[in-house]
Amino acid sequence: MSDELKPELGLLDATMINVGTMIASSIFLVPASIAAYFSGVFPTMLVWVVGAVVSLCGALCVAELGAAMPRAGGQFAWLKRIYGPVWGYLYGWAGSVIINPGSVAAVAVGFATYLAYFIPMGAVGVKVVAVASIMGLTVLNCFGLKLGALIQNIFTIVKIAAVMGFIAACFLIPGGSAANLQPFWTSEPIGSLAAPFGAAMVLVLYAYDGWIEITYVGSEMRRPDRDMPLSIILSTVLVSVLYIGAAVAFTYVLGHTAVGRSPRVAADAMTVVLGTAGAALITTAVLMSTLGANNGIILTSARIPFAMAKDGQFFQWAGQVSPTYAVPVKALVAQGVWSSLLAVSGTYNQLATYVVFVSFLFYGMSAAGVILLRRREPNLPRPYRAWGYPLTPIVFVVFAGYLIWDTIKQQPVDSAIGLGLLGVGLVFYYALGWNRAPVTESSPSTP
Repeated sequence: MSDELKPELGLLDATMINVGTMIASSIFLVPASIAAYFSGVFPTMLVWVVGAVVSLCGALCVAELGAAMPRAGGQFAWLKRIYGPVWGYLYGWAGSVIINPGSVAAVAVGFATYLAYFIPMGAVGVKVVAVASIMGLTVLNCFGLKLGALIQNIFTIVKIAAVMGFIAACFLIPGGSAANLQPFWTSEPIGSLAAPFGAAMVLVLYAYDGWIEITYVGSEMRRPDRDMPLSIILSTVLVSVLYIGAAVAFTYVLGHTAVGRSPRVAADAMTVVLGTAGAALITTAVLMSTLGANNGIILTSARIPFAMAKDGQFFQWAGQVSPTYAVPVKALVAQGVWSSLLAVSGTYNQLATYVVFVSFLFYGMSAAGVILLRRREPNLPRPYRAWGYPLTPIVFVVFAGYLIWDTIKQQPVDSAIGLGLLGVGLVFYYALGWNRAPVTESSPSTP
C-alpha cells in the first residue's frame, strides 16, 4: 500500500461530483412539503430563492477555504487549522462514522424502494438490493478515481437532462396553466409567516446540501486553485436553477394546493402531462438520481477517514492507498461495510436525525473561519476570495445558527442524542491516544 493520492480531477469532474451529490431524491419530493406551509405561491417560491442564496453564501465560503487548503478531507483539514485538532476530529468522526454512512444507507434504501416499482420485492429484498448497490458502487470506486469520476459524470449528466426535461415538459406539453400559479400571495398576515418560513427553510437548506462534497478530494484535483471555487459555484447555481424551476413547473401543472397535498409531487405532475408513462419516467429518474448521489458520496467521503488517519486521528489502515489504483481502498471498503450494516439494521434514519443538524454547526464554523483566518493569516495564499465578504459568511452563520436552534427546539431529545454521539467520538479520541497525534500543517498556525 502507498500513501499518496493522485491529482486526476478536472473542472467537469469536480462540478459533476457536486451536482450529483446535491441532487438525490429531494427535488422529486420536497416541493410538496414546502408548499404545504403556505397558502400562496409567492412565499413558497421565496423560500426556494432564499435557500439558494444562503446555500451560495456557504458555498462561497468553503470555496475560499478549499482553494486555499486543497487537502484530502476538506472541512476536516481547515477546521483543524482554524480551531484546533479536536474540532477537526469531531467533524471527521461525525462525517466518517455517522453522517455520511447514514446518508449512503438512506439513499440506497430509497433506491431499492423505487426499484420495487419495476421489480416487486419485500422488506428483505429492499435491504438486499440496498446493500448490493452500496457495495457495487464501493467496488467500482476501488478501481481508481478516474472510473469513479466517469461513473459520476454519466449519472449526473443523465439526471440534469432528466430534471430539465421534466421542467420543459411541464411548460410545453398541454396540461398545465398559468392560472395554477394562483393564489400568488398568501392569505395569512405577514407577521404570521415567520414560523412556517423558518420551518420551510430548514427543509430547503437540507435539500440544497452537498455543495461541500468536492472539497473532500481537494488533493486529487489537477487545478484546485481554479477548479475548486469554480466547481462549487457552478454546481450550487445550477442546482438552484433546477430546484426553483422544478418547483415552479410542478405548481404550473398541479396548482399550489395540490402540490402541498401530494405525497409524490413529481410523479403526479408527470402523470398529468405524460399520462401513465409519467410515473415510470419519474421512477427511472429517481433511480438514476439516487445511484448517482450515492456514487458521489462514496467517492468523496472515504477521503475524510483517510485524511484523519494520515494526521494520526483515526485507525492507521484507513490512511493507506492502493499502489495500483491510487485510492484509499481500505477506507472505501470499511465505509461500504458500515453503510451496509446501517441499511440492514434500519438505524440510518435515526442516526441522521440525531446528528445531521451538527453538520450545520460545522458549516457555520467554517463560514466564521473565513473571517478568523483572514485576520489571523492575512498572508495565506488565497486563489479565490469569497464574493461579498464579510457579508457572505455572516449571512450563512446567521442562517446556520437558526437552523441549529430550530432543530434543537423542535427535536430536543434527538439533538441531545446527537451531541452525545459526538461525545462518544471524544472517548475514542482520548482513549486511543489520537489527541496526542503530532502537529501537522492543518493545525493552527498561531497558538
